[in-house]
Amino acid sequence: MDSLINHPGILIGFALLVCIMLLLDLGVFNKKSHVISNKEAAIWSIFWIGLSMVFSVFIYIVTNEQVGMEKFSQFQSAYWIEKALSVDNLFVFILVFGFFNVPREYHHKVLFWGIIGALVMRAIFIFAGVGIINLTYLPEMTIWERSVKINVVLTLFGGFLVYAGFKSWFASKEEEGEKDYSKNPGAQLIYRFFKVTPEYHGDKFFVVKNGVKMATPLLVVVAVIEFTDLLFAVDSIPAIFAIAPDDPFILYTSNIFAILGLRSLYFLLANFIHMFSRLKFGLAIILAFIGFKMLSAPIYHVDSTHSLAVVGSILILSIGASVIWPEKKS
Repeated sequence: MDSLINHPGILIGFALLVCIMLLLDLGVFNKKSHVISNKEAAIWSIFWIGLSMVFSVFIYIVTNEQVGMEKFSQFQSAYWIEKALSVDNLFVFILVFGFFNVPREYHHKVLFWGIIGALVMRAIFIFAGVGIINLTYLPEMTIWERSVKINVVLTLFGGFLVYAGFKSWFASKEEEGEKDYSKNPGAQLIYRFFKVTPEYHGDKFFVVKNGVKMATPLLVVVAVIEFTDLLFAVDSIPAIFAIAPDDPFILYTSNIFAILGLRSLYFLLANFIHMFSRLKFGLAIILAFIGFKMLSAPIYHVDSTHSLAVVGSILILSIGASVIWPEKKS
């Protein structure tokens, strides 16, 4: 299938759209640090999800009739997988902010710069990953009287996702809450190269004290968020490769749209995260499903529309289960 990455106008248009929205976000709508209200978070969440849906329709329109629905389904599947995994990761962000006692009015700025780093890291992972995948196909072979081409990287990703699914199912959030985030590699990197002030200085990352330039704890938190996102990508990037391993444009744009809406979703769900107590089980099933899809791909191809239906159904059921059987408070 022809990738939209081969159409420079579309790629440039997407890049300009992202840059304009980020500039408006930091330079206009959030020029001054403030506590994000539920109303403001809800408006921005609806905006980002709506913009993502419009973009998926745009993809359907600009591609030819033969692959339009396939590309649309690929974008939707990759978007909702990334969005779902991000929702579960919000729990860790809440713990990080709590550990460092970050004032609520500074949360948005930390997440903003965290997203800037994510844009770069995801681009490297996705485009490098597609290139590596294209180079790691084994010679065509016959299995069960069928001619198949096995990809080494996708097979490894598949096995890893099945393992990640089982691990996620039995993971304990209490163990996550006991972590000392000051020992996070991101934090240690800042401590190694800068002297860090013991207190916050507004929303500044650096201050000068007694003629010495020092980092503030806010920079440490950004570094922790960046490294945490790097670990998140280990799960989410292999997962979306199962959707469109040969189309970096679909993978990157869906991933970026999901990430751009993550901040507003954080503020919207931070006070209601307990309502998603069963979501981790749904995500575990999704990871395992995608892993099995990758492993079986050389022999049996699961259509993107079917993948989208499975992922959507699991998400709805897990959220419904969270509402019907809420987690008991200890």
